[in-house]
Amino acid sequence: MKLVVAVLLFLVVAPSIHAQASLTITSEPNAIVWIDEIRRGMTDASGKLTLTKVSAGRHSVRVRANGFKETTSALLPGRRALAVKLLPATDPAELKFQEAEAAREKARDDPSLQNAADLYREAIKLRPAFPAAQVGLARVLMSLNEFKDAHAAIDAARRARPAYAEASAVEGRVYREEAFDDDAIRSFRRSIREGGGVQPEAYVGMAKVWEDKGQFAEAIVEYKKALAQLSDSEPVIYQMLGAAYERVEKPKEAVTAYEKYLELAPNGSYAAAIRSILAQLKREAAGEQIIP
Repeated sequence: MKLVVAVLLFLVVAPSIHAQASLTITSEPNAIVWIDEIRRGMTDASGKLTLTKVSAGRHSVRVRANGFKETTSALLPGRRALAVKLLPATDPAELKFQEAEAAREKARDDPSLQNAADLYREAIKLRPAFPAAQVGLARVLMSLNEFKDAHAAIDAARRARPAYAEASAVEGRVYREEAFDDDAIRSFRRSIREGGGVQPEAYVGMAKVWEDKGQFAEAIVEYKKALAQLSDSEPVIYQMLGAAYERVEKPKEAVTAYEKYLELAPNGSYAAAIRSILAQLKREAAGEQIIP
């Protein structure tokens, strides 16, 4: 009887462990918000960001807005609202870093990427031990196919911050771009260890490596791990997951993934293409014969 009672209590209590609720963060307009080092979105013009899926428990909330000093606050269990006051930034290195980050996010061609790289280098010159700027520089250099310099930036970041999950994830991406799959896997696994198991960028990177190897079932596992941690903040991963399900001939699962993408990003860059294949996939999922 005691065992039965214990099991029943577990079934009642266990769901609350993973309970999720909404959270509203108020700060400066257009401020970027990270929760437990995972980017979750940006505040609107009024300075508010409402997240619908935040797990119970204590969290770390990091907020950054251009022209202000980046701030990390503790979110205590049970709180559904958090106001984060940012103070004006006065450190020239931090201001230059923010300028570089904004330039990188807007960059669409090599000249604009090179401009972002120059801005990161200026920030690093102002503050030589600046691991976040080194990682940002590595991301830009990877996009420019300057892999040797990207590795040098990662090494500099790790010298300043030896256990740095984001640096290891970016290193893995650089290795993958160079087609060094085994090195990429080692870097992604190290990133996951350094992040205490929480590093969605590394899980997505692992998935891409498995896809490169033609191992789509393994890729699906990694995509699902990333999605579990991102709480629907990156719809594009549902598109990747759907494509992987197609490769393993699971049309029902592919339909579910693609429909989730459309739910989250109805006007996203993949929306039109996904809509054009959903009807065919639904017929496949229902077991209908497709006549070419």
